[in-house]
Amino acid sequence: MMILFLQASLLIWMLVTFIWIWSIFIKNVSIIDIFWGFGFVVVNTFYVFMSGELNARKILILVFVTIWGMRLSVYLFFRNIGKGEDFRYQEFRHNYGAARYWWFSYFQTFLLQGFLIMIVSLPLLGINLSNRSGNLSAFDYFGILVWIIGFTFEVGGDFQLSRFKKNAKNNGKVLNTGFWKYTRHPNYFGDSAVWWAYAIFSIAAGNYWQIIGSVVMTLLIIKVSGVALLEKTLQNSKPQYHDYIKNTSSFLPWFPKK
Repeated sequence: MMILFLQASLLIWMLVTFIWIWSIFIKNVSIIDIFWGFGFVVVNTFYVFMSGELNARKILILVFVTIWGMRLSVYLFFRNIGKGEDFRYQEFRHNYGAARYWWFSYFQTFLLQGFLIMIVSLPLLGINLSNRSGNLSAFDYFGILVWIIGFTFEVGGDFQLSRFKKNAKNNGKVLNTGFWKYTRHPNYFGDSAVWWAYAIFSIAAGNYWQIIGSVVMTLLIIKVSGVALLEKTLQNSKPQYHDYIKNTSSFLPWFPKK
């Protein structure tokens, strides 16, 4: 298991290094965000075809991870195209100085994201390196249900938000309909649910400690780069957001308060 993990880590290191070199030429660190979803597709595909004979569970996860990862990368590509470097990286570039940020970003952003991809993807390692039968069990079908719910919230939330932002009449307003009526962050909730589905599949495959990857992903979403960061930004930029907070669940979907 460790050898396969190290081999996949080497592959991801090579890819993030190539993307870092590319970012230097175009002066845009944001391209690493587009790689995030695709990185998991690379790791899982490597695990699937290096771990021995295919079975129903491996094929199912190959399909699920590929759909999830490619959808996310394509969505971020079209969302960010033509908009330049994300404000977060611009702020880092300003704070650290352009003269040194080109190499500093390699450690702060590219290697860090590569490391996180390998840690978060641990459930995928647990699924593909299983000694149990690859036939689907009742627990696997529960994982399928959780994945479908999560993917629906993530894709639906992103679609509704994108459509909301395209309407100039919504400038300064808060989206509180559709999925956004039941949670302030349906896309983040959906992302987390998808990774807990992978944790369920890993348990069904007989590997348990690997679910730490799903725990790390959820903590990143809630405490680091997702909910916490966005909540702070929106409260400062949209006064109506304070009322939205009072009436709408922060993360887990629930009925709004009257």
